[in-house]
Amino acid sequence: MRKLFGIVVLAALGSTLLAQPAQAALKVLACEPEWGALAQELAGDKASVSSATTALQDVHHLEARPSLIARARNADLVVCTGSDLEVGWLPMLLRQSGNAQIQPGRPGYLEASQFVPRLDIPKMLDRSFGDIHPAGNPHIHLDPRNIARVAEALRDRLILLDPANTEAYKTRSSAFLARWREAIPHWEAKAAPLRGLTMVVYHKNMTYLNAWLGLREAGSLEPKPGIPPTAAHLADLVARMQAEPAKVIVYVAYNNPQAAKFLSGRTRIPAVMLPYTVGGSEAAKDLFGLFDDTLARLLAVLK
Repeated sequence: MRKLFGIVVLAALGSTLLAQPAQAALKVLACEPEWGALAQELAGDKASVSSATTALQDVHHLEARPSLIARARNADLVVCTGSDLEVGWLPMLLRQSGNAQIQPGRPGYLEASQFVPRLDIPKMLDRSFGDIHPAGNPHIHLDPRNIARVAEALRDRLILLDPANTEAYKTRSSAFLARWREAIPHWEAKAAPLRGLTMVVYHKNMTYLNAWLGLREAGSLEPKPGIPPTAAHLADLVARMQAEPAKVIVYVAYNNPQAAKFLSGRTRIPAVMLPYTVGGSEAAKDLFGLFDDTLARLLAVLK
C-alpha cells in the first residue's frame, strides 16, 4: 500500500513539474522602458525582461536601490541607451552588482546609442552650458529608424548569449522588423502635415523626433539642459512667444506640467503631453503604440 502511495505521489509530482512553464533562458535588465519593450519583442518567452525605470521617471536621475542592484546581480544582459544618459547611477549599479558579465566591454552589456548616428555632438565641453552629453544627444529612440538599428544589434547579442535559441530569436526579430519597417512609411505619411511645425520643448529630448519628421524647436522651458525652469526664463519665453508664437508646447509624462501650462496660459499656445516612451500614456503600451500616440497627439494640435 505504501509503495502504491509513493508511486501515486511521484506521478503527481512529475505531472506538476511538466505542467510548469520552462524558466526563461536569459534575464534581461533594460535601463529604459523602450529597450525593455524591444527586448521582449525579440526574445518572447526565451527571456525574462524588466526595466530599471518607468515612463514616469526621469532616467537622468535614478537611485541604485538594493532591489535594482539585486536584479543587476542576476542579469545575463543589461541594455541601456548609453552616451552618458545614465551616468548618474548606472556605473554605481554595475559596480555594486558584482556581476562581471554585464560590465562595459563584456557581451552582457549593450549600449543602444553605439549603433545609431548621434545628433547634437558638442563642439566644446563647458558645464556652464548645462547638462550636455559629450557623445551627443542620447534620446535616440524617438526616431523609429534607430529602433530598427538597435533591434538588429540586440538580436545578435541575444544569439551570442543564448545560441541554443538562435532560431527563435531570428524568427521573432525578422517578424518584428518586417512589421516595423512597414509601419515607418505609414507614420511618415501620416505626419506629413506636421512638417515645419515649431515647438517649445521642456528638455532637449525631442531632437531625433524633430529630425525625423522635419519639426523645429523654437525654445525650451529649461534655461539650460537639465536646469529646471525659472521665473526669469519663463518671462523671457512669454515675450518671445508673443512676438513669434510656436505651434505647440510639449512636455513628457515625467515632467512637472506647471511650467508648460504657465506658458500656454500666457501665450494661448496649446500644451501637449507626449508619452516619450512605452508606458507614457494609456495608448503607448508598446513601441507601435508609442509612435501611434505621439503622432496622434501632435496632429490634434493642427485641428
